[in-house]
Amino acid sequence: MIQRIQSVYLFLIALVSLLFFSGSIVNFINGSGSVFKITFDSIIKSTEGQGLEIIEKLLPLTVLIILIPIISLITIFIFKNRKIQLRLAMFLMILCTLLVIALIHRSIITITKFEATITPGYKMILPLVMLILSVLVYRGIKKDDHLVKSYDRLR
Repeated sequence: MIQRIQSVYLFLIALVSLLFFSGSIVNFINGSGSVFKITFDSIIKSTEGQGLEIIEKLLPLTVLIILIPIISLITIFIFKNRKIQLRLAMFLMILCTLLVIALIHRSIITITKFEATITPGYKMILPLVMLILSVLVYRGIKKDDHLVKSYDRLR
C-alpha cells in the first residue's frame, strides 16, 4: 500500500538524496585559505583570485547519489510484491551505508592530502539520516510481511 509509513520514509530518502545534486556535500578549508568542496561528482578547490578548479572526479559517489533516489522510488511502487520490496529495501540500506563510507573515506583523504579541516554543514548529517530511514523502511516492510503471514496462518 502506498499509505504505509515506510512509503513516507522512502519518499523522504528520495527527497534528501536529491539535495545532494546542488551545492557541496562536505566543505573543507586549509591554512592558506583555499576551500575544498566535495560535490556529487567531484572535488572542487576554490581560492580567492583563481576561481574554481576541479581536482578529482568522483564517479562512485555520483553513481551512489543517482541510484539511491531511483531505488527508493521504485521500492515505493512495488508494494504488491513484498519479497522484491524487501530485497530492494536491503539494497537501499547497503547503498546508503556505502554512501556514508565513501563520504568518510573521501573526507579523510582530503583532510590528509590538503591538510584541511572540515567546516560544519547540514549536508554532512544527511547521509546518516538516509541510512536511519532506510533501516526503518526495512523494518516496516518486514513487519508488514510478518503480519500478512500471520493472517495467512489463521485461514
